[in-house]
Amino acid sequence: MADEYKDIDLGQEEMDDETIILTDENGEEAEFEYLDSVEYEGREYVVLFPVDDDDDNDSEVIILVVEEYNEDTDEETFGPVEDEETLNKVFELFKEAHKDEYNFTE
Repeated sequence: MADEYKDIDLGQEEMDDETIILTDENGEEAEFEYLDSVEYEGREYVVLFPVDDDDDNDSEVIILVVEEYNEDTDEETFGPVEDEETLNKVFELFKEAHKDEYNFTE
């Protein structure tokens, strides 16, 4: 999974009910709340919120690029966003689309 994160303040009532489980290259699984998909320069990116047991709503989202989609299994392969400028632009697009739903922190 990517090491790139962005700050977002999510209240529990704001979180979507759709969760996904991602498996990294070491076979480790992690659960995420799916927040949105963002199209940027012909690529699709997903914005995810890590699911954990603490009650602190101030957390960070993870942004991953969709690398491959398998229509037969309906599974996607995600990768890290290597370019900081792209990561920032995708996060800005996400913030603009959801400015009325979330309180964003810098």
